[in-house]
Amino acid sequence: MKRIAYLVNTSRGPVQQERAIFEALTRGHLAAAGLDVFEEEPSSTDNPLFNMENVVLSSHVAGVTKEASRTASLQVTGEMLRVLRGEMPDVLVNPEVKGRLGLK
Repeated sequence: MKRIAYLVNTSRGPVQQERAIFEALTRGHLAAAGLDVFEEEPSSTDNPLFNMENVVLSSHVAGVTKEASRTASLQVTGEMLRVLRGEMPDVLVNPEVKGRLGLK
C-alpha cells in the first residue's frame, strides 16, 4: 500500500490481519486505519491497535444508521404482517419447515 493509504474495514474481521495492520502503521507503510470489526470479537483489551493515534475503532456499529434501522424495521413488520395474514414470509430462514407452517 502507499504510505498515504487509509485502510477501512466495516465488513468482517477475518478479512484483515490485525498484526499486519499494526506493523504497517508503525513502520509508516500505512497512514491510518478505521476498523469497525476485529479478527476476534470481542477483541482483547490489550490489542495494540487500541492505543494508536492513527486508528479509529468502533464496535461493529458502522452500519447502524437511521436509514438501515428504518429499512430493517419495515422488513420485519412486513414479514410479521404476512404471517398474521396466513401468508408465507418472503424471507424464511429455515425453509425446511415451510410445509409444516400451513401458510399460503
